[in-house]
Amino acid sequence: MRGLACVLMFQTHCYDAWLGGDARKTRFLTGSQLLGTLPAPLFLFLAGISFALVTDKLIRKGLTPAAITRTMARRGAEILAFGLLFRLQEFLIAWGWAPWSDLLRVDVLNIIGLSMILMALLCGFTLTVWRKTSDSGQEMSQSVSRWRAALVIASIAVAALIALLTPPLHTTWRPNWLPWPLESYINGCHNLGVPQGWLFPLFPWAAFAFAGLAVGFILQSSWAREQGARAFFSLGLAGGVLIVFARWLDAQPRQLYSTYDYWHTSPSFFLIRVGMLLVILTASYAWCGWGAGQWGFSPLILLGQASLLVYWVHIEFVYGRVSILPKHMMGIGGATVGLMIISLAMLALAFIRIKMKGRGADLLAWLRRTPART
Repeated sequence: MRGLACVLMFQTHCYDAWLGGDARKTRFLTGSQLLGTLPAPLFLFLAGISFALVTDKLIRKGLTPAAITRTMARRGAEILAFGLLFRLQEFLIAWGWAPWSDLLRVDVLNIIGLSMILMALLCGFTLTVWRKTSDSGQEMSQSVSRWRAALVIASIAVAALIALLTPPLHTTWRPNWLPWPLESYINGCHNLGVPQGWLFPLFPWAAFAFAGLAVGFILQSSWAREQGARAFFSLGLAGGVLIVFARWLDAQPRQLYSTYDYWHTSPSFFLIRVGMLLVILTASYAWCGWGAGQWGFSPLILLGQASLLVYWVHIEFVYGRVSILPKHMMGIGGATVGLMIISLAMLALAFIRIKMKGRGADLLAWLRRTPART
């Protein structure tokens, strides 16, 4: 799924950066941007699933809720630090023409990191409450199904709350009494005075991480392990139901909110994307279990294994000073060639990264021996 997110991200960024003239007025670009609504939810959703898998393992090892919270919050802080470092790098590369406010822009890495910290707090709080209110007197490692159920319910509740609070926090309930760098993490206003659709604030984006957290704990449940493929297809079916329900909800004549922005803040669009994520999860399971994922070499799997690196690098070659094509000056054909070059280059970079993983010490030893031989 991370590999698919990378491919969708490449096409979105490449066509957005390079298409110019009449090509920017075509349905082709509109379709490209529509597909571009999936990469960020995919990354956040998968961050939530991965978070659940690691947390589940820590609980079964017997760690206390406080220890789990510290461990997982530290991981989130590391991702947040990567996001801030990425912004610093982009600012330094663009020195001279990039505004200083770019340093404080809310990007997807920042929100993944913050979402992980919030998920750590939620898991720690839920497990602490569960232990205090449980009548069984059992340790967490002895009552696995119950605390998993508690965490699934808590995660779904937080995801729903974030989705429901998003529209007013972008309009009538805006916390504009906060300094804009802080408000921007809530609604993406940046320093422009109004929320911006191209940024990634906690509302609504963190909701996808909490949705993934719930799915991750479901996949670790005894039911999912016993059902195997049926569990994944049940999640895919649930995704289809969510899509139908969200479309019905959006078609209702009366809306809950005075200001309704379907494409950026509406709970309906959030539900549709969650439904699509569940369908993609099922398709990915089938791909890896019975499809091309079994062939021995899968470009999507390879890209997914190095997703952070290819995300970090490709941005500069698409939007940065070293863009391989002139910005907003290409036709569809030329931009497509550029997209193919970027995709192949990032695939090669991912291949090198995976092959070199864990070989740093061997490479350093080889470099030290080389002068002695010469």
